[in-house]
Amino acid sequence: MTTTSPSDVRPDPPHSPSPDDRSLAEFGYPQELHRSLGRYASFAAGFSFISVLTTVFQFFAFGYAFGGPVFFWAWPVVLVGQLLVAACFAELAARYPISGAIYQWSSRLSTPVFGWFAGWIMVIGQVVVVAAAALALQMVLPAIWSGFQLVGTDPAPTSADGAANAAVLGVILLVLTTVVNILDNRVLSLVNRVGVTAEIIGAVLIIVLLLTHSERTPSITFHTTGAAQSGLFGALLVGSFTAAYVMIGFDSAGEMSEETRNPRRVAPRTILTALGSAGALGGLIVLGGLLAAPSLTDGHLSVDGLSYVLTSSLGDGVGKALLADVVIAITVATLAIQTAACRMLFSMARDGQLPFAGRLARVNPRTGMPTAPALVVGILAAALLLLNFASPEAFLAIGTTCIVMLYLAYAMVTGPLLIRRVRGEFTSSGTDEEGGRLFSLGRWGIPANALALLYGLLMTVNLAWPRAEVYDPAGGHWYFQWFTVLFLAATLVVGVAWRSMRRRAPVG
Repeated sequence: MTTTSPSDVRPDPPHSPSPDDRSLAEFGYPQELHRSLGRYASFAAGFSFISVLTTVFQFFAFGYAFGGPVFFWAWPVVLVGQLLVAACFAELAARYPISGAIYQWSSRLSTPVFGWFAGWIMVIGQVVVVAAAALALQMVLPAIWSGFQLVGTDPAPTSADGAANAAVLGVILLVLTTVVNILDNRVLSLVNRVGVTAEIIGAVLIIVLLLTHSERTPSITFHTTGAAQSGLFGALLVGSFTAAYVMIGFDSAGEMSEETRNPRRVAPRTILTALGSAGALGGLIVLGGLLAAPSLTDGHLSVDGLSYVLTSSLGDGVGKALLADVVIAITVATLAIQTAACRMLFSMARDGQLPFAGRLARVNPRTGMPTAPALVVGILAAALLLLNFASPEAFLAIGTTCIVMLYLAYAMVTGPLLIRRVRGEFTSSGTDEEGGRLFSLGRWGIPANALALLYGLLMTVNLAWPRAEVYDPAGGHWYFQWFTVLFLAATLVVGVAWRSMRRRAPVG
């Protein structure tokens, strides 16, 4: 196993003028993962992590409850901000086509220690996202058939019964995705591609049907009808949680670079197309839901969200058929997020940067899959789901925490990248595998990068701010109000403690 030795700065590899000299060997790694993914599979990796159906159905009710119809306008703002981040990532994907993208990029732009913390925060965040995505089944399955309510009778995720049932369904899903993540990357790719295709078709059908069943005009999106937050600005800030949760994970196309053919050419384009297409579809679904809802004031939108709109506006038959497509999307999303977390664990372990690194970095030569990371991510995510048995507020706490972790990790890439740009130390010269120029922002690099960093930092603060009315509306659970801040602090403390122990003794 080839590892990289620690140093103050990870140097860029020498680039050969030959477009054929693009193997992992120039970064000091052997090719162990099977390189079998094409352009659509790479796109599917990013799109399925974002999974617009999973996340919009999961958080629509929350966005509406706190923002009212006006929460729709947070969507284009978040999309523009994330497109700026994605453009920076596209440049890095062309230059550093390596698994463990956030960790690798941050390490090479700053120092190994800073990059390690970026990777550590990212992988913990990804584990939390896996748990949050698995919880989304509760928003859909009981609406299709009451028999999926295995615990109690109340399917609302804010109820004790709904929260406990969400955990049970989530654990069952995690068992399935863990098995697929162990089997073979060709099986993984096939499931991803089929699932993403079904999700795109379903999303388009939902948009068309909702818009053709409109009950009101788009002017309703300028109102805060029924919003729990006082004032337009407050409604937009909290309403932006929905869009912020949806539009993460586009970097997964970069995570899969070592398994993608022609990654320098393919990954930058699929990062941008995955986010752009998901952002457009998601915005139209949110708008369609607001326009087609039978009522904006009867309380259903704030509790049952889009599932209520589909079944009540389109009828049980059509609505439940579309909800079945959402179940496929949730399954594929959970699978893709777990895969991304596995690649991050593998990449960090390959550099000897994690406990039990040797085992975590081991790749099954037959399947081309790192087995141990899949088991670790599955078990940790399932353990997080147990929080839902403690209190229904855990759903929101888990969801918000994972967004904050990923936003912070993204900023730990865009920040060092901006510093390198300002110093004139970052260029995207060179060619891809087909002889074309590497993706580059050119003269727009510094302003786009600066705006991406500013947006990321402001959104991180907005999401992590311990609003009692959001995180502890019933009162008496201060730990849920501060859950995101406490979880992030604990993540950093554990990271510092492990690195301190590692300096005193070699890691086996």
